[in-house]
Amino acid sequence: MWRLANHVRQYAWGSTTEIPRLLGIEPNGQPQAELWLGAHPSAPSTIASGGTEPIGLDAMIASDPVTTLGTEVARSFNKRLPFLLKFLAVAQPLSLQAHPDKERAQAGFAAEEAAGIPIDAPHRNYRDPNHKPELVMALGEFEALCGFRSPAASAADLAGLTTPLAQALHADLTAADPSAALRSAMTRLLTLPADQRATLVTETAEELAERATAPSRHLRAVLDLAERYPGDPGAIAALLLNHVVLSPGQALFLPAGNVHAYLHGVAVEVMATSDNVLRAGLTTKHVDPEELLKVLDYSMLPIPYVEPVVRDGLIEYRPDIDDFALIVAEPREKAVWLPEGPAIALVVEGAVELHAPSGGNLALARGESAFLSARTGPVLASGQGRIIIATVAQQPAATTADHHDHTTRWSSVHPTLDPVNPR
Repeated sequence: MWRLANHVRQYAWGSTTEIPRLLGIEPNGQPQAELWLGAHPSAPSTIASGGTEPIGLDAMIASDPVTTLGTEVARSFNKRLPFLLKFLAVAQPLSLQAHPDKERAQAGFAAEEAAGIPIDAPHRNYRDPNHKPELVMALGEFEALCGFRSPAASAADLAGLTTPLAQALHADLTAADPSAALRSAMTRLLTLPADQRATLVTETAEELAERATAPSRHLRAVLDLAERYPGDPGAIAALLLNHVVLSPGQALFLPAGNVHAYLHGVAVEVMATSDNVLRAGLTTKHVDPEELLKVLDYSMLPIPYVEPVVRDGLIEYRPDIDDFALIVAEPREKAVWLPEGPAIALVVEGAVELHAPSGGNLALARGESAFLSARTGPVLASGQGRIIIATVAQQPAATTADHHDHTTRWSSVHPTLDPVNPR
C-alpha cells in the first residue's frame, strides 16, 4: 500500500470550494474542477519513496508491472493501469461532448501523430490511442445531460415555434426512423452556416423562453445554457438529450459515442485511462463538430443507470466493461475487506485505517488516498468513513477458501477487529 499525492486540474467550470473542502485546505479563489488519481502520463499520482524524490505512479508501474498490477492485468492491459479515478466538482456546465471507441481512438491518434500535431496542442482531438468509457456516481445531487431522448419528445417542445431553425428541426425529428431523425437534427445543429449560426440559435432560444410559462427543469437547463453561451448550437442540442438529476449514490455509465454534458454537482468518476474528448459546443475550448458527429451513437436508449450490487459489505458498480469497476466501502460498526489490487482508494468521508495481513497499516483521513498493488493482497478497512475504490472489473472473485484463510490470518494478527464477510 502506498499513500498518493494527486493533481488538481483547474478548469473554468470547476468549483472554488469543493476540492479544497475535500482536501482540508483553504480555497485560493481559483476554480478547481478535478482531482486525478491514477497513472495517466499527463498528470500521474505520485508516491513518496523513502525520502527520495517522489515517483510517479506510472513510472512505478512501468518498473515492475507484474508486481504492481498482477500477471493477468499486466498482460490484458499492456502493462498499464487501465483506469483513472476522478473527484469532480462541477460549478458550471461542461462542454457538450462524447468519447471515441478504441478503434476510432487508435485511428485518430495515428493520424494526428502522422500529421505532426503536438500532443499538447489545444486543437488536438486524440491525445492517446485508448477509448474512454466512463462511470459517474453522485456524491450529492448531480445534474447532467446524457444520451438522446425520444425525438417525439423533443419535437413536442419545438412544436408551434416559428423560427426557421425550430421548424427545420421539428421536421427532422418527426421522421419515421428515430435514429435517422436524431442524426438529421444533430447534424443540422452542428453544421449551421457560420454566418447564420448565432442568429438562428439566438432567435430560437428567445422564442423558447417567451413561450415557457412553466418550464420543466430540462427546459430551464436548456435556457440557462443559451444564456451562458449565446448563439451556441449546443444549447439547442441539449433539447435532444435526456436530462438527468442523480441522487447521492446513483450512477450512470457512459459508453463510447454517448453524447453528454455535466451541468452541476459533486461526483466521483472512473474511466478508462484516456484523455480523448470530442467537443461540439458549450465551451471556449477547441470544438470539432464534424469529428463528434462521426463517433456519436444515435440510438434512443434508456438512461444508462448502473444499479449497484451490495455484497460482502461493499456497494459495487460494475458496468459491462473490463477496464474498471467502482466500489464503495463504509466501515463503521464492522471492518470490511476491500477488493484486491490493483486498486485506488479515496476517502471522501471520515477517516479509516487500512490493514494488510501481509504487513503494514495506513491511516487515511478525508481527501487522502492510496494505491493498493496486486502484491498487497487483501486489505481490511476499519474506522468511521466512506471509501471510494476504483479497481479492475476483470479481477476474479475471492473463493470461499480465500475468505476463510483471510479471516483466520487476520484474526491472529488483529483479534480486536471484526471483519464482516471478508473477501
